[in-house]
Order: sequence, then structure tokens, then C-alpha cells
Amino acid sequence: MSMLLLILQLLFASMMFFGILSYSLGRKKTTNPKLTGMLGAILGLFPLLGVIFLIVLVLKADITTPSIPQE
Repeated sequence: MSMLLLILQLLFASMMFFGILSYSLGRKKTTNPKLTGMLGAILGLFPLLGVIFLIVLVLKADITTPSIPQE
């Protein structure tokens, strides 16, 4: 029982870690950071996929907000 509890706690911690990192990267790199964070948390169940997802986010170009011309 305690081994199962330990595994579940590690999975939950992994989901939180990848979800928070994905959300923070998604704020700068995507237009929908909540969805990016949720996808990162789900992929955190499989740490290798979570790492690949974070690498893709890091390599993605930052979004730029269009500047409003001053008149």
C-alpha cells in the first residue's frame, strides 16, 4: 500500500512540475497558456513526453504583440 502511495505522489508531483513549467512557458510562447499548462500536466504522467513537450516549447519562438502606432 505504501509503495502505491509513493508512486501516486511522484506522479502527482511530476504533473504539477510539468504543468507549472508548461504554463509559464506558454504565457510567452502561445496564445492559450491555460491549454498549454493542462497539456503539460497530462504529459507529466509520462515524464519523457513531458520533457519532450518542454523542449518543443523552449525552442518555439516567442509571440509578439502587435504595437499600436502612435498618432
